[in-house]
Amino acid sequence: MTTTPGFETLAIHAGAQPDPSTGARTTPIYQTTSFVFDNVDHAAALFGLQQFGNIYTRIMNPTQAVLEERVAALEGGTAALAVASGHAAQLLVFQTLMQPGDEFVASRRLYGGSINQFTNAFKSFDWRVKWGDPDDLQSFEAAITDKTRAIFIESIANPGGIVCDIAGIAEIAHRHGLPLIVDNTMASPYLCRPIEHGADIVVHSLTKFMGGHGNSMGGAIVDAGTFDWSATDHYPMLSAPRPEYNGVVLHETFGNFAFAIACRVLGLRDLGPAISPFNAFMILTGIETLPLRMQRHCDNALKVADYLKGHDKVGWVSYAGLPGDRYHQAMQTYAPKGAGAVLTFGLKDGYDAGVTFVEALELFSHLANIGDTRSLVIHPASTTHKQLTDAQKVAAGAGPDVVRLSVGIENVADIIADLDQALAKV
Repeated sequence: MTTTPGFETLAIHAGAQPDPSTGARTTPIYQTTSFVFDNVDHAAALFGLQQFGNIYTRIMNPTQAVLEERVAALEGGTAALAVASGHAAQLLVFQTLMQPGDEFVASRRLYGGSINQFTNAFKSFDWRVKWGDPDDLQSFEAAITDKTRAIFIESIANPGGIVCDIAGIAEIAHRHGLPLIVDNTMASPYLCRPIEHGADIVVHSLTKFMGGHGNSMGGAIVDAGTFDWSATDHYPMLSAPRPEYNGVVLHETFGNFAFAIACRVLGLRDLGPAISPFNAFMILTGIETLPLRMQRHCDNALKVADYLKGHDKVGWVSYAGLPGDRYHQAMQTYAPKGAGAVLTFGLKDGYDAGVTFVEALELFSHLANIGDTRSLVIHPASTTHKQLTDAQKVAAGAGPDVVRLSVGIENVADIIADLDQALAKV
């Protein structure tokens, strides 16, 4: 075996060993709420962060630990934290970084749920978002103030499918002493590893391609171990003594995995969005086939995009895998194995045509998810992005004519046949 295992090997083996008690080869589901201490001193050491170990499944669990180590290995990070959902991951990241009145800059080309979370839910914490345009990197720099604490982007944007210039935005963030957070859900680490391009924190909705089968909710935070949290006093959760732990300074104590520790022992412990052991098990099983699935997703999606591009009822197709697409060159840099499973296209007859088309599909499932083995479809303007204003919808790549496909791993001829019969009814 090589010194550094390949991606496919890590997807199966990283973090896992045969169960020491039973010899079970597959990671068991440790379906328990809490764990027995060896003695009083052992318990005190665990609660005081002087020793690693299991206390309570809200904080950590052996099944969850294998998932965390595997995701960290696939992303090239120093540590990871698995949580209940992608939104939970974002909440814990910002709770660790932000104080009331602080700001962050986010790409305006994001999943509609993230836009809503940042714009509305985060107001309750007095965390304020400003928006940058991924097609104009200077807009990120222009939005930075002395209250800015991070920049947030998606590697491949949902639903627009644009490929962000991660390295370019990382350079801006680091020049201003800010961490770059990258949501890598759409790409997965099989297609893109943002840490290699300057990301300091990576987040995932494990619900999507990582789990891959549409059966389990989960999220992840990956610590790149690259950011100096003690360079300023902007990140007191990491650089200041923590009264919850007798004055421990997390960055000083845990070094290049301090951010993941902070998210666990200050965020997950108190806010509580824990992943269930069963969901962790299901997602681990899904990750084992991630390389195979993602390549099939990409191959199928490229053929579907090419078919749609030539259809007379389709006004445009946005898929970075197509030669000539405005993000094709960026894809070659950041995701050379493929542009992913998700693409958007516009029907010439607009909103009503989108609704008719979606309702006419038979193989495709009409639902609010991506990253399933099955082909999925949605009309964002009438569903996932409905809560946004018309201007916000257009800015997010979810205008009235837009249809989003998450192309599955079925026979591609069957996928295209279903699209063809539905388009005939528009």
